[in-house]
Amino acid sequence: MASNRNNRNTRQAPRARSGQAPVRRDTTPTYRASNRRTLGSAAPRVSTVKLGDLDAASARGSVHRARAQASYKNYQAKVVAVLVAIAVLAGVFAGAYWSNLFAVQQVTVSGVEHLTASEMAQLANVPSDTTLLRVDTATIESNIMRDAWVENVHVQRVFPNTLNLAVTERTIGATVEVGVDDGKSTETWALSTDGIWLCRIPDKDSEAAQNISPKIYEDAENVFVITDVTYGVKPEVGKVCTDESVKNALDVVTSLSTDLKDQVKQVSATSTENTTLTLDSNVEIAFGAASDVRDKERVIKQILADHPGEVSYINVRVVKSPTWRTA
Repeated sequence: MASNRNNRNTRQAPRARSGQAPVRRDTTPTYRASNRRTLGSAAPRVSTVKLGDLDAASARGSVHRARAQASYKNYQAKVVAVLVAIAVLAGVFAGAYWSNLFAVQQVTVSGVEHLTASEMAQLANVPSDTTLLRVDTATIESNIMRDAWVENVHVQRVFPNTLNLAVTERTIGATVEVGVDDGKSTETWALSTDGIWLCRIPDKDSEAAQNISPKIYEDAENVFVITDVTYGVKPEVGKVCTDESVKNALDVVTSLSTDLKDQVKQVSATSTENTTLTLDSNVEIAFGAASDVRDKERVIKQILADHPGEVSYINVRVVKSPTWRTA
């Protein structure tokens, strides 16, 4: 017990003597020198620059500004030079555009076999006072495209004075015998491979034959003829053929492979289902609609190969059940 009391006494603050002011303990924390140095290191650092360095930096800045100003002046000079050049070129072009320089003195035509020179001149209708710079090529192309024979055209400027009309023509796919005069007579019409009525083909000995290209007669002799067309079909130049029997006949033959197609000389087109081909060997083939063309052709070739020179008639309207007869 005595030791505990002594311990408590040792922890208690010393009491002031009688008649003296009480002694206060200093509670202010004390720091070591090392702590003071640590706190002092957080203060901002102060950098120093020599006066000579400032002068050098100022000199470099002046040089940079001088170079920038010189570069900008060069840029301005180049811009002005370009604008002047553009203005000069524009003036030269305007002068040439409105002058008679590059006047069209010659019009040539390429790719044309079925149109005559006079027909092309009328179609193109090139103004006599135009130049290669002022010529309206779009209008000329539009004029030429009005003709049924023309599939495509491109007007080309050939300096110094020539205008070339590069034409792509349609080709004749077949000729069609069309009934006229209440069916008492027929007219022959050229039908293109893409189903466009090209023109009426007059008799070779007629006066009208003198006004069309001889190439039309040459081609007409080398294509097949569509006959037995129902009365009432009325061809119109430049229009698409709308008769189903004629369209089917054209589709049948143009879909055949070359070796068999070249043997077809005539197609009877009374109706789609009754479409009948006649070969150069006078073999008649009841073909029907332009469907399963490859299968029908394969059967036809096989029958002809199995009975060379003997077959006079083949029916492949129903390709799975073909029939034929010998002469």
